[in-house]
Amino acid sequence: MDPIEALESSIDYGRQEKKNNFKNTARTNNNYLKQEVELNKTPFLFFPPGKEFLFLGIYFATLPYITGLLFLFFYVSEGKASTFGAVSTDSNFFLVWTIGYEILAVLAVLWIIKNAISYSIKNSQAMSRSRRQPPKKRRRY
Repeated sequence: MDPIEALESSIDYGRQEKKNNFKNTARTNNNYLKQEVELNKTPFLFFPPGKEFLFLGIYFATLPYITGLLFLFFYVSEGKASTFGAVSTDSNFFLVWTIGYEILAVLAVLWIIKNAISYSIKNSQAMSRSRRQPPKKRRRY
């Protein structure tokens, strides 16, 4: 067994175990911040089972650096390869990584705010629909 797989099998990712003394009822979670996070269902990143932490480390190191390089190329050097060559030789890895990290952090915060607002709108619409409509009468044949 791979050491990462052994570590992954012992981690519960914050999930609570079901207790036998409570009824197993399906409860709807109405709070956006209390939703369960599953790395396997991320839309943009690939996480193979058992290697989640390894890929998180790879993404943490490479994605901000690539974003910082793209920012330097398109915004600072205005898409000119000669200017970019002069700029990129003067900057070190950590500086470029920090620029990219800040850009990705702002985008992530904006995306979280957008998802929280759309979640609350959908939840309030569903709640208002369930309150307005009287229960349907069943016909007996």
